[in-house]
Amino acid sequence: MILSKRERCIAVITLVAVFFLASDRFLLTPYLERRGRLLSEKHRLAEELESARSLFGRRDEPPTPLEKMLESDAGTVESLTLRSLRNWAEESGLALSMLKPERSTRIGQMEELSFQAIGAGSMRAIRDFLWKIESARLPIKISELQLSGRKENSDDLMLQVRVAALCLAPADKQPSKKARSKNNAALEGDAE
Repeated sequence: MILSKRERCIAVITLVAVFFLASDRFLLTPYLERRGRLLSEKHRLAEELESARSLFGRRDEPPTPLEKMLESDAGTVESLTLRSLRNWAEESGLALSMLKPERSTRIGQMEELSFQAIGAGSMRAIRDFLWKIESARLPIKISELQLSGRKENSDDLMLQVRVAALCLAPADKQPSKKARSKNNAALEGDAE
């Protein structure tokens, strides 16, 4: 089979095109995909390393709002929590009818302050209010939640929520060893 000059030229061009398409399909495209995956993995690992280094570097930085609040006294924590709850209710469109501090309980070296809030609003307002509490940078949590409808088939809801805030208990309220031993002796005497 003898090929004319024109046929040889077409055959060579076809073979070159097939070679480039095959090399693109089996060499270049897999290489570029793998390179892209490796680069994205490299960037992710570099970000993780940077966040780990910044975590170690934060030891010398000033305290965060959470650390400040934990070190604050109960009065400061109470006023900050009440102010924050009022602001969050206003920002979210929740109409508070009652916001009051309740009891405080001691948990080890910490003191837990409780607050009760009652308000009315739409589902969106209540959702935004609860989200602001849950995502706050303060040491607070929702301990109880009650949600009820004010009117049938409407978006007018009533929210009753109890919030707990933490702070360090004052050192002067911690009972001395002598007082603890007296309390223990009294408890043992009552048990007999």
